[in-house]
Amino acid sequence: QVQLVESGGGLVQVGGSLRLSCAVSGSTFSRNTMGWFRQAPGKQRELVATINSGYSRNYADSVKGRFTISRDNAKNTVYLQMNSLKPEDTAVYYCTILVGDNFGSWGQGTQVTVSS
Repeated sequence: QVQLVESGGGLVQVGGSLRLSCAVSGSTFSRNTMGWFRQAPGKQRELVATINSGYSRNYADSVKGRFTISRDNAKNTVYLQMNSLKPEDTAVYYCTILVGDNFGSWGQGTQVTVSS
């Protein structure tokens, strides 16, 4: 069974930075596409970024140029470096893994709050 554990969230001021981490166990991590989603209060969960086994990356338009997704296959860990944070980035951030055509297992989420 795949397990994902996020960490690194917190409270930061506008313009600040945070790095989220997601440790993955129980999967062939290096072969899987990984993703970060976020969900703000009262809103649907939205895709933030993905990285595939070939290190190809995709980003939501709202975070392009500010966020960077990366992975360390030796550590079975995926990261999300978030710079120039805005109040609208406030959300619970979730790590997930692509299984077949769907993002299957999810972590418990980590809260990111950007104060103005």
